Order: sequence, then structure tokens, then C-alpha cells
Amino acid sequence: MARSTRASKKTRLTLTHPNAAGIDIGSGSHFCAVPPDRDDDPVREFKSYTVDLERLASWLKECGVDIVAMESTGVYWIPLFELLERRGFTVLLVNARHVKNVSGRKSDVLDCQWLQQLMSYGLLRGAFRPADEVCVLRALTRQRAMLLRSQARHVQHMQKALTQMNIQLANVISDIVGESGLKILRAINAGERNGHKLALLKNSRIQASVDEIAKSLQGSWRAEHLFSLKQALDGFDFCGIQLAECDAEIEDQLQRLHAHEGEPTKGKKHSRSRNAPKFDLRSRLYQMCGVDLTRIDGIDVTTALAVISEIGADISRFPSDKHFASWLGLCPGTKITGGKVMSGKTKKCANRAAQALRLAAAALCSSQSALGAYFRRMCSRMDKPKAVTAAAHKLARLVYAMLTKGEEYTDKGQEYFEERYRERVLRNLSQRAKQMGMQLIPTEQMT
Repeated sequence: MARSTRASKKTRLTLTHPNAAGIDIGSGSHFCAVPPDRDDDPVREFKSYTVDLERLASWLKECGVDIVAMESTGVYWIPLFELLERRGFTVLLVNARHVKNVSGRKSDVLDCQWLQQLMSYGLLRGAFRPADEVCVLRALTRQRAMLLRSQARHVQHMQKALTQMNIQLANVISDIVGESGLKILRAINAGERNGHKLALLKNSRIQASVDEIAKSLQGSWRAEHLFSLKQALDGFDFCGIQLAECDAEIEDQLQRLHAHEGEPTKGKKHSRSRNAPKFDLRSRLYQMCGVDLTRIDGIDVTTALAVISEIGADISRFPSDKHFASWLGLCPGTKITGGKVMSGKTKKCANRAAQALRLAAAALCSSQSALGAYFRRMCSRMDKPKAVTAAAHKLARLVYAMLTKGEEYTDKGQEYFEERYRERVLRNLSQRAKQMGMQLIPTEQMT
């Protein structure tokens, strides 16, 4: 009996955060629970207006609360989260799946009380959220991505209007919103219908001849489709103006995050993306992080911006690269039952940084580098989506090493990777042959 009593004392839960509060977030009101001994009414409802949020923060101060746990419900948590942080509280944004596994809690009052109890015993962990300055950069970068998607939809509308008029411009010009394509579209919008005059607007780099382009520009020219084309072109131009304004805001925010002096060293050349910002984004990111992530094969400036805007330059919150890869949702799963691995599938995770790294990994298919050889080796062993995830996992570990150690990445080449792979295969074969009482002999020694 004494032994079992000692065991129960060891496993007994202790209060690690006695001054914790729990908040159930809603669109119209928030329910907040404090320890029962702090107030006669320990659970209160506050409206989502700013004046009510200020009253909530003041009430928490009166109750002696110093740490708050809340669920990430939509975007309704953001105003309260930022307000409580400004008032000096430690705020943890917890995963709803970690607190929903107890039956019987079907009301907002019970939810906030359950959050308060779990937080008091230290059973909740807060989600990763970068510094406030990085959050500003993240919001601007996400806004820029949204504008690019809107602009792409206007391009689709232009293509639809042209197809309905049987204008086959996309069959002779690969990019209808390139230099030549936009000149032709603007001339059509201005009233020009002569195919040969429109074809003369093409750039000298266009391989199609003037006659071929003029032939593709013979169509019905119906008024309703011309109107749709005009509005789609206006929407495309408007998105371009908004993108320029967004790029200016991003550059200003990167200047505020300037932490390192110098310029990045000349590395491998990247083809300039049309969607990349017009300013020197590579130098700005280097001055923010102290390293040049674009030296990693597959990562260009837009990918580096997407990753850095999501995680920031300081990732000391993650103890190791394994924790970092797990947060990204790129590490293998560990679903094991009875000592048998049931599944190694990665968890579902809508992480924008992971999506950017997956796109960078997919671009390694033709890269003559060690990472390119690794990706092709993975493709030979498994299907392509799994190989993309494995290569993205490797890129994430390289990003973590560069940001934490401040060292530049140096590609050792495809031959180096293939040689190391050959050495590993020979070593494994030699060990297996030795276990079977045999010995590997090179073919040169046999002749």
C-alpha cells in the first residue's frame, strides 16, 4: 500500500500556473474564466467591441492573472491577442484539437473553464507566433500573394474572352500578359482590329511570324466579349498598381527589420521571376537574416520571402531542426501500434512556409546540384509527392541551420552526392557480405 501511495504522489498534477485564465473566442462575444477564488463571478462574458476588450483586460489585472490561454477561432482572436500582449499578459494561442477530447463540454462557459484548468496545470502549449514586426511583414506578404492570385484570375478572364471571340493569340504567344501580349491587348481595347497592324507590335524575340500572329487575330469581335476583355484588362492593371504599393510597404518593413550590415556575395544566377518585387529583395532579406537563403538550390527570392515572412529570422523557439520540420508538417509520421509502423504519412498542415518549400523542392527536378541529385534519387524510390516532401524536409533543415548558425550554404555538386551514395551502398553491401561469410571483390582485381 505504501508503495502505491508513493507512486500516486509522483503522478499527481501540480499547479504550474496558478494565475492562469482561459478565454473562449467568439465572433460576437468572448467568455473568460479566472481561478474560482479570484472573483465571486469567475466566468464572465464580454462583447467583442474594443471598449469591452479593454474591460476584459482590466478585469484580468484585478484578478491577478498573468497568463492567458485562448483558442485560435478564425481571425476573431487577433484583436484580443494583440491587446492583451500590449497590456503585459503572456498569451498562448492553443490548438483546439488539444482541448476538445473531453465529452460533456458543449457550452462556451464550460469551454473557457476547461481552458483555464488545463492552463493552470501546464497541460497546454502555445502555437508559434513570430515577433510583432515579423507579423507585419507576414501580413503584407500574404496580401501580396492574394493580389497575385486576383491578377491571375483576371488573366484567365482575358483568355476566356479571347477564346469566345476565336482570337487564338495564346497559340502563337506563350504569355499573353507579357510585353508583346499586353501591347496587342491594349491596342485591341483602343479599337484596333487590323490583324497585321496588331502583329507588328510583337517583340523581335517572338518566334511566330507576323502573318501567323495576324492569322490568329481574326475573330468575331463581338461587343459583349470585347467589354469583358476590357474589364479584365482594367482589373489586371489595377492589381498591378496595388502590387506596386504592396511592394513599397514590404520594402519599408524590411528596412525596419534591418539587423545586419553588408551585401550578399555573388552566388548562382537565378532567372528573374515576373512576379518578384521590383526592388533588391535579395539584399533586403540578407540584411534582415544575415544569410542568403537563395544560395540553396531551388529557393529563389520570392520563396525566401515567403519562408522568412512566416517564421522570421529568429527561430530559437524551435530547439532543433526536427522540431522545426515537425512544425512545418514535413517530418514523417510516427503512427506505431504494437511495435509495428502503421503509417509514416506526414500530418495535414496548412503551413505557407511548408508550401513554399514544397514548390522549391519540385523545382529541383532538373537541378545539376547535390539537392537535385537527392530529389531524383528520392523519385526513383517513391512516388513524386513523397519525394517532394522529403526534399522539402531537407530544405527546411538547411534553412534552420543557416538561420541558427549564420553560415552560408555551399553546394558540393551532383558528383559529390553520387560518390557519397556509392560509398554508402558499397559499405552496406560489404557489411552484409561479411555477415554471410563472404567478401566483395572489385572486378578490376578479378581480371
